[in-house]
Amino acid sequence: MKKLGYEVEMLDLEDLDSLKRKYRIHPLLWDCHTAFVGDYFIEGHVPFEAVQRLLEERPDILGLALPGMPTGTPGMPGPKEGPFVVLQVNKDGTYQEYARY
Repeated sequence: MKKLGYEVEMLDLEDLDSLKRKYRIHPLLWDCHTAFVGDYFIEGHVPFEAVQRLLEERPDILGLALPGMPTGTPGMPGPKEGPFVVLQVNKDGTYQEYARY
């Protein structure tokens, strides 16, 4: 994100679970990285294209998630194996497919 011109502040927290609960990220979607951009959370290695679309469209959702740390996603080594399914997390706690990359 820094390379794309975004200002990034990184924090190492000891209790990430309570932060994820505070922002209503469902435990089945938890991953190793949690980010916040505007009013949204980004959980996992979500491709930049999905974040860019989110910021352009500004849907009434909580955030995006790509659980499971799939190989080939941004920041993860290895070849891409199949499509990455990015999920949108709705305000009622449900989630559904947002995009495939």
